[in-house]
Amino acid sequence: MTQNTQPKSVANQLFLTDEQLRKGTEAMFFAYRGFTADPDRILADRGYGRAHHRAVHFIHRSPGTTVNNLLNILGVTKQSLNRVLRTLIADGLVSSHVGQKDKRERHLHLTDAGVALEQSLSNAQRDRMRTAYKAAGAEAVAGFRQVLEAMMDEDMRHQYEALKDKNE
Repeated sequence: MTQNTQPKSVANQLFLTDEQLRKGTEAMFFAYRGFTADPDRILADRGYGRAHHRAVHFIHRSPGTTVNNLLNILGVTKQSLNRVLRTLIADGLVSSHVGQKDKRERHLHLTDAGVALEQSLSNAQRDRMRTAYKAAGAEAVAGFRQVLEAMMDEDMRHQYEALKDKNE
């Protein structure tokens, strides 16, 4: 067995061709289609879309989150989020409560029906990820997470870290 004699900084550099990067981009597109396919079918039965899924997911992750916090996480307009929230509230999946300290704030919680929907959506995605992770192995899983985190913009990484830290 030969030992790598290159300096560590050179050995750790990764040079990818445009073709290799294109293949990675395409793999990401197709993986995302697979990752969203099962939840999309569940959502379609209710007449919902991915915006509903994202709202339900992040309200579940941060019960009592404010509308403004959800706007920051999702990066959508107030008008589009209000459309989604109105539907989820009218359908009995989300409850909205006026803030005790600041009456202008609305705090969001999933109802029991909202929790059930969130669980069915998340279970479908966890099953797909579990299968892929088992096939790829622990080292690939850690590398995949590093790649995803490295692709995040700085402000998104901070939001991700805040959510990640809540459950550790």
